[in-house]
Amino acid sequence: MIRSTFRRFLLLFLPLLLLAGCKGEGSRPVVKIGYMLCNNEQETMSRFLPLTRYLSDKCGVDFVAVPVDTHDFEKRFKAGEFTFTHSNSLIYVILHENEGVQLLASEKRGKFGARSAGALIARKGSGIEKLADIRGKRLAFGPMLAPTGYLAEYDLMLSAGINPEHDLGTYSIPPGSYKHEKLIYGVLYGQYDVAAAPILDLETMTREGKIAADDFVILAQSKPVPYCTFGVAKGADPALVKKVKEALLALKPADTAEVDGERIKVLKAAWIDGYEELLDSDYDSIREMAKRVNMPPYQKY
Repeated sequence: MIRSTFRRFLLLFLPLLLLAGCKGEGSRPVVKIGYMLCNNEQETMSRFLPLTRYLSDKCGVDFVAVPVDTHDFEKRFKAGEFTFTHSNSLIYVILHENEGVQLLASEKRGKFGARSAGALIARKGSGIEKLADIRGKRLAFGPMLAPTGYLAEYDLMLSAGINPEHDLGTYSIPPGSYKHEKLIYGVLYGQYDVAAAPILDLETMTREGKIAADDFVILAQSKPVPYCTFGVAKGADPALVKKVKEALLALKPADTAEVDGERIKVLKAAWIDGYEELLDSDYDSIREMAKRVNMPPYQKY
């Protein structure tokens, strides 16, 4: 009798218990945002947890921040680990082409706003004064899926008739975290002859006093291309998508969110200036570079 009663209890209430497990505080839905790792997981979470809390407050759901390595991003998204995406513009293009991810908003930071540029740099006084001088030299790239730390610079070289696979002495990617800073310092102190440096990182390091603007020669610079991007899975709740987009575009410097009992300015914590509404066609410059460089999602071999 007891077993029968317990069995009936499970049949009646187990579905409700499972549904309750998909709710957050106050029975609000839980929705996950995948944040591409910047320099490391700790820094990424510190930057974007206030933004995640802000979106929870504005949208009436419990958003959860999920740190995701760049090279695992598509695999983990495809596995359903998160619904909203925060990634660089090349990852957005890959997800849009392969998985149908839709554009929400584009991040503004630095002098180009929602765009940034890549540059090939050499140390001033090194004897490398123009792009043609890099033949036979040692070059450092940023992460392979970095739009302005790898893709743009590789494309600049190809456009100038320089094939990185044959015309450079060597090229490499610094190990570990803080790759962009490592390669900039590497050129400054002679470890590399040339580096593929995002203009944004050069701006930031100059502003922080880590380097001086006249330490380097800019051998070539790409046109500005879209920067970091918020996207969302196709089929997501349209009402929630609308709320998230409106909340991102409405963000102001004075807006705060509570983290561990402290009110924190959201934009300042994230090191960004705000969000802008771009069109998917604004990312065509990324697509064209990826095709020329034979990069995902268009690689042929």
